[in-house]
Amino acid sequence: MTFSVAEPRPPRRLVLSIHDVSPRHEGAVDRLRDLLVANGGERMAMLVVPNFWGEAPILRGSPFAARLRCWAEAGVEIFLHGSLHRDDSTHGSAVDRFKARRMTAGEGEFLGLDRAEAARRIAAGRSLIEDVTGRPVAGFVAPAWLYGPGALAAMTEARIGLAEDHWKIWDAASGAIVARSPVITWASRTPARMASSLAVAAAARAAARLVPGPRVLRVAVHPGDVTAPPLVRSITATVAALGRGRTVSRYEDLVGDAGCRR
Repeated sequence: MTFSVAEPRPPRRLVLSIHDVSPRHEGAVDRLRDLLVANGGERMAMLVVPNFWGEAPILRGSPFAARLRCWAEAGVEIFLHGSLHRDDSTHGSAVDRFKARRMTAGEGEFLGLDRAEAARRIAAGRSLIEDVTGRPVAGFVAPAWLYGPGALAAMTEARIGLAEDHWKIWDAASGAIVARSPVITWASRTPARMASSLAVAAAARAAARLVPGPRVLRVAVHPGDVTAPPLVRSITATVAALGRGRTVSRYEDLVGDAGCRR
Protein backbone atom coordinates (compact mmCIF):
# COMPACT_ATOMS: atom_id res chain seq x y z
CA MET A 1 0.00 0.00 0.00
CA THR A 2 1.30 3.46 -0.84
CA PHE A 3 0.42 6.74 0.73
CA SER A 4 0.63 10.14 -0.90
CA VAL A 5 1.91 13.04 1.10
CA ALA A 6 0.12 16.30 0.38
CA GLU A 7 2.35 19.17 -0.59
CA PRO A 8 2.49 21.89 2.08
CA ARG A 9 0.21 24.78 1.25
CA PRO A 10 1.91 28.18 1.29
CA PRO A 11 0.49 30.57 3.86
CA ARG A 12 -1.74 33.49 2.99
CA ARG A 13 0.48 36.53 2.87
CA LEU A 14 0.38 40.33 3.02
CA VAL A 15 3.34 42.18 1.50
CA LEU A 16 3.95 45.83 2.41
CA SER A 17 6.10 48.37 0.59
CA ILE A 18 7.04 52.04 0.84
CA HIS A 19 7.65 53.65 -2.55
CA ASP A 20 9.76 56.68 -3.54
CA VAL A 21 12.24 56.33 -0.69
CA SER A 22 14.57 59.29 -1.11
CA PRO A 23 16.26 62.03 0.93
CA ARG A 24 13.55 64.32 -0.46
CA HIS A 25 10.88 62.30 1.37
CA GLU A 26 12.79 61.25 4.48
CA GLY A 27 10.26 62.62 6.97
CA ALA A 28 7.32 61.06 5.14
CA VAL A 29 9.14 57.73 4.88
CA ASP A 30 9.66 57.77 8.65
CA ARG A 31 5.96 58.38 9.20
CA LEU A 32 4.97 55.61 6.80
CA ARG A 33 7.41 53.17 8.36
CA ASP A 34 6.10 53.95 11.85
CA LEU A 35 2.52 53.49 10.61
CA LEU A 36 3.24 50.08 9.08
CA VAL A 37 5.20 48.86 12.09
CA ALA A 38 2.44 49.99 14.46
CA ASN A 39 -0.01 47.84 12.52
CA GLY A 40 2.04 44.66 12.48
CA GLY A 41 4.19 45.42 9.45
CA GLU A 42 7.68 44.93 10.81
CA ARG A 43 8.53 43.17 7.54
CA MET A 44 8.43 45.54 4.60
CA ALA A 45 10.14 46.58 1.41
CA MET A 46 11.49 50.00 0.52
CA LEU A 47 11.62 51.10 -3.13
CA VAL A 48 14.57 53.46 -3.37
CA VAL A 49 15.04 56.22 -5.97
CA PRO A 50 18.74 57.13 -6.46
CA ASN A 51 18.06 60.77 -7.40
CA PHE A 52 14.40 61.74 -7.17
CA TRP A 53 13.55 64.09 -10.09
CA GLY A 54 17.25 64.92 -10.32
CA GLU A 55 16.95 67.01 -7.16
CA ALA A 56 17.65 64.60 -4.27
CA PRO A 57 20.69 62.39 -4.90
CA ILE A 58 21.59 59.66 -2.46
CA LEU A 59 25.26 60.30 -1.73
CA ARG A 60 27.63 57.59 -0.56
CA GLY A 61 28.65 58.34 3.02
CA SER A 62 25.68 60.64 3.68
CA PRO A 63 23.40 60.34 6.72
CA PHE A 64 20.58 59.09 4.48
CA ALA A 65 22.85 56.43 2.99
CA ALA A 66 23.69 55.31 6.53
CA ARG A 67 19.97 55.01 7.28
CA LEU A 68 19.43 52.86 4.20
CA ARG A 69 22.18 50.51 5.38
CA CYS A 70 20.61 50.32 8.84
CA TRP A 71 17.20 49.52 7.39
CA ALA A 72 18.69 46.83 5.16
CA GLU A 73 20.58 45.32 8.09
CA ALA A 74 17.33 45.28 10.09
CA GLY A 75 15.69 43.14 7.40
CA VAL A 76 14.00 45.67 5.13
CA GLU A 77 14.07 44.50 1.52
CA ILE A 78 15.62 47.21 -0.65
CA PHE A 79 14.45 47.49 -4.27
CA LEU A 80 15.83 49.80 -6.92
CA HIS A 81 12.95 52.05 -8.01
CA GLY A 82 14.01 53.74 -11.21
CA SER A 83 16.74 56.34 -11.39
CA LEU A 84 15.09 59.76 -11.43
CA HIS A 85 11.41 58.73 -11.19
CA ARG A 86 10.77 61.30 -13.93
CA ASP A 87 9.63 60.56 -17.46
CA ASP A 88 11.67 62.49 -20.02
CA SER A 89 10.79 60.26 -23.00
CA THR A 90 8.84 61.14 -26.11
CA HIS A 91 6.25 58.40 -26.55
CA GLY A 92 5.49 57.26 -30.07
CA SER A 93 2.37 55.16 -29.55
CA ALA A 94 -1.04 56.41 -28.47
CA VAL A 95 -1.18 53.68 -25.83
CA ASP A 96 2.09 54.78 -24.24
CA ARG A 97 1.06 58.43 -24.39
CA PHE A 98 -2.15 57.50 -22.59
CA LYS A 99 -0.24 55.57 -19.92
CA ALA A 100 2.27 58.37 -19.43
CA ARG A 101 -0.43 61.02 -19.13
CA ARG A 102 -3.27 59.26 -17.33
CA MET A 103 -1.64 56.55 -15.19
CA THR A 104 0.97 58.80 -13.61
CA ALA A 105 1.95 62.46 -13.32
CA GLY A 106 4.99 62.42 -15.60
CA GLU A 107 6.75 59.75 -13.56
CA GLY A 108 6.72 56.67 -15.82
CA GLU A 109 10.48 56.91 -16.26
CA PHE A 110 11.08 53.45 -17.76
CA LEU A 111 8.09 53.33 -20.09
CA GLY A 112 9.83 54.94 -23.08
CA LEU A 113 13.52 54.14 -22.57
CA ASP A 114 15.38 51.97 -25.06
CA ARG A 115 17.29 48.92 -23.84
CA ALA A 116 20.68 50.64 -23.70
CA GLU A 117 19.51 53.64 -21.66
CA ALA A 118 17.40 51.48 -19.37
CA ALA A 119 20.40 49.21 -18.79
CA ARG A 120 22.64 52.19 -18.02
CA ARG A 121 20.26 53.60 -15.44
CA ILE A 122 19.65 50.21 -13.83
CA ALA A 123 23.38 49.49 -13.58
CA ALA A 124 24.20 52.88 -12.07
CA GLY A 125 21.36 52.72 -9.55
CA ARG A 126 22.13 49.17 -8.60
CA SER A 127 25.79 49.97 -8.02
CA LEU A 128 24.88 52.90 -5.76
CA ILE A 129 22.29 51.06 -3.69
CA GLU A 130 24.41 47.93 -3.27
CA ASP A 131 27.43 50.02 -2.24
CA VAL A 132 25.32 51.88 0.29
CA THR A 133 23.58 48.87 1.82
CA GLY A 134 26.37 46.33 1.47
CA ARG A 135 24.05 43.70 -0.03
CA PRO A 136 22.32 42.89 -3.32
CA VAL A 137 19.14 44.71 -4.21
CA ALA A 138 16.01 42.58 -3.89
CA GLY A 139 14.91 43.58 -7.38
CA PHE A 140 13.78 46.42 -9.62
CA VAL A 141 10.38 48.11 -9.78
CA ALA A 142 9.78 50.73 -12.44
CA PRO A 143 8.21 54.01 -11.31
CA ALA A 144 4.40 53.90 -11.61
CA TRP A 145 4.77 50.16 -12.40
CA LEU A 146 5.21 51.12 -16.08
CA TYR A 147 7.68 49.08 -18.17
CA GLY A 148 8.50 49.50 -21.83
CA PRO A 149 10.12 46.79 -23.99
CA GLY A 150 13.55 48.36 -23.46
CA ALA A 151 13.18 48.23 -19.69
CA LEU A 152 12.04 44.61 -19.72
CA ALA A 153 14.97 43.58 -21.94
CA ALA A 154 17.46 45.42 -19.74
CA MET A 155 16.06 43.83 -16.58
CA THR A 156 16.35 40.35 -18.08
CA GLU A 157 19.98 40.94 -19.02
CA ALA A 158 20.80 42.46 -15.63
CA ARG A 159 19.33 39.48 -13.74
CA ILE A 160 18.33 41.96 -11.09
CA GLY A 161 15.96 39.84 -8.99
CA LEU A 162 12.25 40.38 -8.57
CA ALA A 163 9.97 42.83 -10.36
CA GLU A 164 6.28 43.68 -10.05
CA ASP A 165 3.44 45.52 -11.71
CA HIS A 166 -0.14 46.15 -10.60
CA TRP A 167 -1.14 42.47 -10.86
CA LYS A 168 1.85 40.17 -10.49
CA ILE A 169 5.38 39.60 -9.20
CA TRP A 170 7.95 37.89 -11.39
CA ASP A 171 11.59 36.94 -11.66
CA ALA A 172 13.19 39.57 -13.90
CA ALA A 173 15.76 37.18 -15.36
CA SER A 174 13.52 34.26 -16.30
CA GLY A 175 10.14 35.93 -16.54
CA ALA A 176 8.69 33.25 -14.25
CA ILE A 177 5.70 34.53 -12.28
CA VAL A 178 6.24 34.23 -8.55
CA ALA A 179 2.76 35.36 -7.49
CA ARG A 180 -0.36 36.82 -9.01
CA SER A 181 -1.32 39.50 -6.57
CA PRO A 182 -3.33 42.71 -6.77
CA VAL A 183 -1.82 45.80 -5.15
CA ILE A 184 -3.79 48.25 -3.04
CA THR A 185 -2.44 51.76 -3.18
CA TRP A 186 -3.65 55.31 -2.59
CA ALA A 187 -3.58 58.52 -4.61
CA SER A 188 -3.34 62.07 -3.30
CA ARG A 189 -2.84 63.94 -6.59
CA THR A 190 -6.47 65.08 -7.08
CA PRO A 191 -9.66 64.89 -5.00
CA ALA A 192 -11.18 62.47 -7.52
CA ARG A 193 -8.22 60.11 -7.42
CA MET A 194 -8.14 60.29 -3.64
CA ALA A 195 -11.83 59.43 -3.41
CA SER A 196 -11.38 56.52 -5.82
CA SER A 197 -8.45 55.06 -3.89
CA LEU A 198 -10.31 55.37 -0.60
CA ALA A 199 -13.26 53.51 -2.12
CA VAL A 200 -11.05 50.71 -3.46
CA ALA A 201 -9.35 50.28 -0.08
CA ALA A 202 -12.72 50.19 1.69
CA ALA A 203 -13.96 47.55 -0.74
CA ALA A 204 -10.82 45.48 -0.12
CA ARG A 205 -11.42 45.64 3.63
CA ALA A 206 -15.05 44.63 3.22
CA ALA A 207 -14.13 41.74 0.92
CA ALA A 208 -11.50 40.52 3.38
CA ARG A 209 -14.23 40.06 5.99
CA LEU A 210 -16.44 38.03 3.66
CA VAL A 211 -14.26 35.89 1.39
CA PRO A 212 -10.74 34.45 1.58
CA GLY A 213 -9.55 36.42 -1.45
CA PRO A 214 -6.19 36.02 -3.21
CA ARG A 215 -3.49 34.12 -1.39
CA VAL A 216 -1.15 37.12 -1.65
CA LEU A 217 -2.15 40.74 -1.26
CA ARG A 218 0.10 43.76 -1.53
CA VAL A 219 -0.19 47.20 0.03
CA ALA A 220 1.96 50.01 -1.39
CA VAL A 221 2.21 53.43 0.24
CA HIS A 222 3.78 56.65 -1.03
CA PRO A 223 5.15 59.77 0.71
CA GLY A 224 2.23 61.88 -0.53
CA ASP A 225 -0.16 59.67 1.44
CA VAL A 226 0.85 61.25 4.75
CA THR A 227 -0.31 64.69 3.57
CA ALA A 228 -3.98 63.69 3.79
CA PRO A 229 -5.45 62.46 7.12
CA PRO A 230 -8.19 60.42 5.35
CA LEU A 231 -5.49 58.46 3.52
CA VAL A 232 -3.56 57.85 6.72
CA ARG A 233 -6.69 56.54 8.40
CA SER A 234 -7.49 54.35 5.41
CA ILE A 235 -3.97 52.89 5.27
CA THR A 236 -4.08 52.13 9.00
CA ALA A 237 -7.45 50.40 8.73
CA THR A 238 -6.53 48.52 5.57
CA VAL A 239 -3.23 47.11 6.84
CA ALA A 240 -4.92 46.02 10.06
CA ALA A 241 -7.88 44.42 8.24
CA LEU A 242 -5.89 42.63 5.56
CA GLY A 243 -3.37 41.43 8.10
CA ARG A 244 -5.97 39.37 9.94
CA GLY A 245 -5.49 35.78 8.89
CA ARG A 246 -2.41 36.62 6.83
CA THR A 247 1.31 36.58 7.53
CA VAL A 248 3.03 39.89 6.89
CA SER A 249 5.85 38.72 4.64
CA ARG A 250 8.82 39.61 2.50
CA TYR A 251 8.91 39.37 -1.27
CA GLU A 252 11.60 36.73 -0.80
CA ASP A 253 9.05 34.54 1.00
CA LEU A 254 6.97 34.42 -2.18
CA VAL A 255 9.88 32.87 -4.05
CA GLY A 256 9.98 30.07 -1.50
CA ASP A 257 6.22 29.57 -1.84
CA ALA A 258 6.54 29.27 -5.60
CA GLY A 259 9.25 26.65 -5.17
CA CYS A 260 7.02 24.77 -2.73
CA ARG A 261 4.40 24.33 -5.46
CA ARG A 262 6.78 22.98 -8.12
